[in-house]
Amino acid sequence: MTTVRLPLFPLNSVLFPGLVLPLNIFEERYRAMMRELLKTPEDEPRRFAVVAIRDGHEVARTAPGMPDPTALPELGPAAGFGSDPLKAFHKVGCVADAATIRERADGTFEVLATGTTRVRLRSVDASGPFLTGELEPLEEEPGDEAGALAEGVLRSFRQYQKRLAGARERSLSTGAELPDEPGVVSYLVAAAMMLDIPTKQRLLQAPDTASRLRDELKLLRSETAILRTLPSLPSSDLTRGPTSLN
Repeated sequence: MTTVRLPLFPLNSVLFPGLVLPLNIFEERYRAMMRELLKTPEDEPRRFAVVAIRDGHEVARTAPGMPDPTALPELGPAAGFGSDPLKAFHKVGCVADAATIRERADGTFEVLATGTTRVRLRSVDASGPFLTGELEPLEEEPGDEAGALAEGVLRSFRQYQKRLAGARERSLSTGAELPDEPGVVSYLVAAAMMLDIPTKQRLLQAPDTASRLRDELKLLRSETAILRTLPSLPSSDLTRGPTSLN
């Protein structure tokens, strides 16, 4: 089994390959991570791994709070994730390539990254200034009938888009043609749908593209039926996630 070790960035969201991820970095542990990534030559990928949080807090507590108002703030790379960070995270995540890392005058960072490949989290190391993870790359197998399933998902997704547009009377396609490669379709739709984290995580870790597309087809039909009675839900950019405040 081939593994790689990369900086680990836990989020209250799921990153998919191809999804653009803006980050606003202000916690010291993630500032340290960005400073380390900036040491990588510009012609080489500046990679870190994003994992969705199963049990914990994306931002560590920095002031006394409930139930003990005198409790000290949590510090360190694993703050907010308990004594065993591995148990706090979902086990399948996504490698992110930071195309832009811009340091502000106050020492915080503005980062723009893109999801690239799926990985399975094998272990977490909290001994340094930020978390690192031992990661096993996951191949994306097409599965049976992925091409036909992708066509069905795209048809259902266009109906879903129309329902999401609702009272705004606007298209959610952002003026661009939707892709037809099954793997890309499966990730794009998973990222764009309004779903909770456990459902998005289930889609990310699907055993193959066809399985993901089958799941999405069921979800699209179900969600579109619900949206018929809720036509004014907010729209979503198809390739960009919300800016995370880490």
